[in-house]
Amino acid sequence: MKWKKFRIKTRTEAEDIIISTLYDIGLEGAQIEDNVPLTALEKEQMFVDILPQMAEDDGTAYLSFFVEETEDGGLLLNGEPKTEEDILKAVKEELDGLRDFMDIGEGSIAVDETEDIDWINNWKQYFKQFYVDDILIIPSWEEVKEEDKDRMIIHIDPGTAFGTGMHETTQLCIRQLKKYVTEDTEMLDVGTGSGILSIVALKLGAKHAVGTDLDPCAVPAVEENKEANEIPVQDFDMMIGNIIDDKEVQDAVGYEKYDIVAANILADVLVPLTPVIVNQMKKGGIYITSGIIDQKEETVVKTVKDAGLEVLEVTYQGEWVSVTARKN
Repeated sequence: MKWKKFRIKTRTEAEDIIISTLYDIGLEGAQIEDNVPLTALEKEQMFVDILPQMAEDDGTAYLSFFVEETEDGGLLLNGEPKTEEDILKAVKEELDGLRDFMDIGEGSIAVDETEDIDWINNWKQYFKQFYVDDILIIPSWEEVKEEDKDRMIIHIDPGTAFGTGMHETTQLCIRQLKKYVTEDTEMLDVGTGSGILSIVALKLGAKHAVGTDLDPCAVPAVEENKEANEIPVQDFDMMIGNIIDDKEVQDAVGYEKYDIVAANILADVLVPLTPVIVNQMKKGGIYITSGIIDQKEETVVKTVKDAGLEVLEVTYQGEWVSVTARKN
């Protein structure tokens, strides 16, 4: 399948209004390129602890929209045949209308033909089956090999919104879960994403898991992965919200009831999270953290100790660190 890319040069302040305006004429799924610094909330939701280097923000932004191209060279917009000229005319008219009441910058439109890509499923090429010791993590579109059928098998489809589990931080957490999960374990999974840590814990024999996440996309992701792993509905509950500062979420999660709390998130989030989350842990409960780049190990260890927890172990994989502690 081929696509035409319509790329608009504009200003960051105009991104949202242009996207909304062009949505009304059938252009959806904008790709945004700019150098706006990430907000604190965006950093909290990122999976990595080192952010990419960005050029200085000069206010310029590029918005790209992709339109399906037919075999005869025509274009399909919302299932209707259009020419490149039709779409260019419509986009130009909308941009000219916006200029009357706001600065959209240059507003130029470039058109390119993309390579033949399945935009919905292309991400799958980056997610292959892998092992965490004796556990096999495998996506639904790959077959389990005969020699792997006696392993613990976790089926995870990360989708386009969450990490695959291949990340070193996830593997560090899984290895700690193997040490501490029992058949009586009540687990809290902060920043659950695809649900991989809770699903592993339940497969290891945990009694029940609760996941929290900021992103509503976690709900369908977790539901699909629960089904793929034959996890009973009642064994794994999900809720959306920020447990750090949302009292309703804290109350819903509950207090002094979890044997294990896992938090595979940014070190900068673990700092405010830790003194809060100790209230959710039982006495003797285990706190498993990761998502910590090695330069921030001391910061997280100090945070854990300051919250009154006893550090049991610090483990490493590559440049990533996991800190495991206990509430005494």
